[in-house]
Order: sequence, then structure tokens, then C-alpha cells
Amino acid sequence: QVRLVESGGGLVQAGGSLTLSCAASGIIMSSRTVGWYRQAPGKQRELVATITSVASGNRINYADSVKGRFTISRDNAKNAVYLQMNSLKPEDAGVYYCNTNLFGADFWGQGAQVTVSS
Repeated sequence: QVRLVESGGGLVQAGGSLTLSCAASGIIMSSRTVGWYRQAPGKQRELVATITSVASGNRINYADSVKGRFTISRDNAKNAVYLQMNSLKPEDAGVYYCNTNLFGADFWGQGAQVTVSS
């Protein structure tokens, strides 16, 4: 059974930093493309960052709105993917989810709340 668990959310002042973790079980994260998404109240879920599998070169992409501020990475030994978020802005607030896909099935974590005070 595939399970993704996000952690590391919280309340931070604008300009501050947070690191989100996505721990996985039932799936080898290094073999999958993993994405971080976020959803603000009243808005659609949007893609923030992706990292391809190790075999595909760990290629990384970011949404324009977070380039230069966010960093996605993975720790294969811990079977986890991280999202380092720096210089946070109020518009970065929302619930952050990690996502991966296996054999055509999408898997999501429960989400981590990020609140940014101005």
C-alpha cells in the first residue's frame, strides 16, 4: 500500500523559511517523479515543483512564482522528498501536497498547512 505523509508545515512570517518533507512507504521514491503542489483557499491546486526519477536524471522544474526561492530535493536513503521554501510570501500560503504516480494511479499525501503572515 502506497502512503505519502507530509510534514513540516506551520506558521511563518513573510521572508521566513520552512522545509516540507514527504515520507513514503510502499513505493520507492527514487524511481518515481515526485511533485509538490499547493492549494490556497478558493483556488485550484497548482504545481509548485517536480523532480524526476534518479534514472531520469533527477531533473527539476519549478513554477515561475517560486523559482529562486524554493528547492526540491530527495533523500533516497530516507525514501523522502523535500521542499525547502525560503523568502516566503503571503501568497505562498496554502496546503502543500506531495504527489507521485505508479502504474497510472495518482497518490497524494494528506497535505501540510503553510501559513505566511505579513
